[in-house]
Amino acid sequence: MKRYLPCIVSFCCIVALLSGCSKETENYNTPALSDYFPLQTGRAFIYRLDSTIIAPFGTALIVHSYLAKDTIESTFTDNQGRASYRIFRFIRDTSAIQPWRFAATYVATPTRESVEYVDNNMRFVKLRLPIKDDYSFKAHSFIDTKSLNSTVNYLDEWEYRYQNTGLAYTVLNKTYGETVQVLQQDETSPDIVFSPGIAYQQRNYSIEVYAKGVGLIYKEFLHWIWDANPPPANYDDNSYGIKLRLINNY
Repeated sequence: MKRYLPCIVSFCCIVALLSGCSKETENYNTPALSDYFPLQTGRAFIYRLDSTIIAPFGTALIVHSYLAKDTIESTFTDNQGRASYRIFRFIRDTSAIQPWRFAATYVATPTRESVEYVDNNMRFVKLRLPIKDDYSFKAHSFIDTKSLNSTVNYLDEWEYRYQNTGLAYTVLNKTYGETVQVLQQDETSPDIVFSPGIAYQQRNYSIEVYAKGVGLIYKEFLHWIWDANPPPANYDDNSYGIKLRLINNY
């Protein structure tokens, strides 16, 4: 019996080695983060931006539309020694009559496993390896969503999930051949048809679509709370939404 022991040990080692290789292939035989989130100084993206805001007296939501231009302005080293990219956003009227005016600054930091994105002083994990259908990850771990002082409790425990990886997606009559959809949240509570007569309802919906070799081509985010207590019934002050649709990039 003893003479078979080395063979058994060798067989187990080979199986373990093959298993390890299989796992490594599974983890890394996916598109690179830079495929869907390319970062290069000087690149610019023109979007149709639809901004959802609260109407006067809070009884309705209305949409204001703009053109938005995101420009990768420069690169720098963050306080953790990582290469990061500073992105400026400018907006103008949809007729492109008025000049561009500065609106916001964002920061993108690509790491080995993810892409971090700072928006309004909040750090989101936008993408994470591996990029494949049904892979999910916690994207708001750097954001205070739990304390009593937090103004974004509604972001708590969001789990981003990839879907339709590698499939085509059409935005404003232009079709992009390889994309990945990141479904970030789709929740209505209570899950009933909205009516101004209901006492309370909260809606959270968020999705982003990235095209290979391009970057973000579509984004939709909507958060609102309708509350009848205390009267009169209206939308919470923090209710808002944004939709971005790529027009052009260069």
